[in-house]
Amino acid sequence: MSAPLRAAVIGVGHLGKHHARILAGLAGVRLVAAVDVMRERAEAAVATVPGARAVADASEILGDVDAVVIAVPTVAHLAVARPFLERGVHVLIEKPIAASVAEADALVALAASRGATLAVGHSERFNPAMTAARPLLTEPRFIEVHRLSGFPERSLDVDVVFDVMIHDLDIVLAVDGTEVVSVEAVGINVLTPKIDIANARLKFVSGCVANITASRISRDQVRKVRFFQKDSYVSIDYAAKEVEAWRLVPPVESTGGDASKGAGRPKIEGGPVAVAPGDALTSELTDFVAAIRDKRPPTVSGTDGRRALALAARVHDAMSANQGN
Repeated sequence: MSAPLRAAVIGVGHLGKHHARILAGLAGVRLVAAVDVMRERAEAAVATVPGARAVADASEILGDVDAVVIAVPTVAHLAVARPFLERGVHVLIEKPIAASVAEADALVALAASRGATLAVGHSERFNPAMTAARPLLTEPRFIEVHRLSGFPERSLDVDVVFDVMIHDLDIVLAVDGTEVVSVEAVGINVLTPKIDIANARLKFVSGCVANITASRISRDQVRKVRFFQKDSYVSIDYAAKEVEAWRLVPPVESTGGDASKGAGRPKIEGGPVAVAPGDALTSELTDFVAAIRDKRPPTVSGTDGRRALALAARVHDAMSANQGN
């Protein structure tokens, strides 16, 4: 593909406007339109992009794009994506992939039948801290996650599991790679009719256990995960883009009999890990464009998004069962 990739963003609110800004600056990409039911938002998103249109109805651009980013409310994902996928247009859709597993299945099947790339916006996979830590994660036995934030005034059409925790469900699924055999969860609603704070405990076939807490009603902003392995420990601060790694060094046999020098005792070594500068959303969009051009699966595929959604649904069902008791 030598010609610029013609791209558009559908839904240019809180997150979509950043998709539009980044796409407008990517090499080999031409942002042709911003779409939003609030036309003034679409106009603002393309105000500095020569030749880009602001439209209120996505059907107006069906024949004018090679790829679209969809950042509309979750309940509309399938309806908005379907006509583009039917035409073979490549789609990056914000998380969660759809409002239900059945809708996610429909999106994945449609993309496959039309040969279209389907990517899902689990941007934490592209966080520079995760990129730096990923090679160090070999066989976690316990994963502890805290993702806490203040009340967002947005994304309130879904509960905290589908809005916030799903980032970490995707991460632990990608890192462990085995199936989840058990789910325990509890959650409560505080400021909305939906669940605002939740905790889930997952056990994998591998034996790994993940304990995940997500809140959108906390005073402090926390986005941290810790991985405990047989002989190492890795800590990631997503917000600060920092990583620490510590490992157990086997004891060295003493040759001089001087125990005071620590011979014969294991040691712990480690410290900060170098993290390359970068922006997760830019990396995500760059990967999406590269996947289209190279005809390869994106880093976070529709199948990955479907798997994270299915696990989120299991967590939600476990919470509901717990409340019922």
